[in-house]
Amino acid sequence: MLTSKSLINHYSPPLFSSKTPNTITRITAFPFSHSPKPRSLSVKNSANESNSLSPKPGQFRVDILSESLPFIQKFRGKTIVVKYGGAAMKSQDLQASVVNDLVLLACVGLRPVLVHGGGPEINLWLKRLNIEAVFRDGLRVTDSQTMEIVSMVLVGKVNKHLVSLINKAGAIAVGLSGMDGQLLTARPASNSAQLGFVGEVARVDPTVLRPHIENGHIPVVTSVAADESGQPYNINADTVAGELAAALGAEKLILLTDVPGILEDREDPSSLVKEINIREVKKMIENEKVSGGMIPKVNCCVRTLAQGCKTASIIDGRLPHSLLLEILTDEGAGTMITG
Repeated sequence: MLTSKSLINHYSPPLFSSKTPNTITRITAFPFSHSPKPRSLSVKNSANESNSLSPKPGQFRVDILSESLPFIQKFRGKTIVVKYGGAAMKSQDLQASVVNDLVLLACVGLRPVLVHGGGPEINLWLKRLNIEAVFRDGLRVTDSQTMEIVSMVLVGKVNKHLVSLINKAGAIAVGLSGMDGQLLTARPASNSAQLGFVGEVARVDPTVLRPHIENGHIPVVTSVAADESGQPYNINADTVAGELAAALGAEKLILLTDVPGILEDREDPSSLVKEINIREVKKMIENEKVSGGMIPKVNCCVRTLAQGCKTASIIDGRLPHSLLLEILTDEGAGTMITG
């Protein structure tokens, strides 16, 4: 298990460093600054001259943790649902960053739930088995043979690998699919005639999750579920995360992506929108400022907020420790959408 000392030593001072200001800044419940700066200590030497001494690394780490206290108090005991995928899943360094962030959040009293997909790993195994990966409009065509591979890879490999990493990092993780305890009940997607066994979430029953969350375990949920007849379906992981967040009454939904967040100007990464409400983000969709693959992510957040989740964030999973930046600082790591 990780001790408080090992947790402090694990996270280096740059974790809470400031970024370039963005065009739209986030408003938080904490108006005072949480950007710790190195302090100098002045002492008199034997010649009554003043020398500037830098603080010791340990003191700097303690200052950082102290500045994080209001955020820890705000989220302590609250459920946070994180959808994990994209570059953060493919890179071993980013994978370690996400896992360590989850463990640290659990250690300070938050209740994280991790939801994952695993598209690249599925493609790898399909290729090894000489099965062609077919996509229509960016969605995987899932026939019965492909669905079998999807289930084996997501449930049997990716899920258990993430559970193992979290356990190794010092927390207790529990791996589940949507089929376990009837956590999720699937139904065919509206375009299932073209896509095969691609499903939607018909019903959520979080009964099987609650004891694990209350006991301080980290549930790791993969986006495979069955319909009433037991037929497995592949479901979009963003959708699963959003529906779970709503059913659990989560304080926050976080989608890890391969983009900085919602941009005011799609060609300008510095135009990141730090905070926006549902009405404003719908207007951005109407004005085609939000388009392509970002639309389903935004719609997922809007649907979750409409069902009672407090906030939903789309953050840059390529940024090391983006989860901690989003939760434990006032600058965040992407775009936060509010009701």
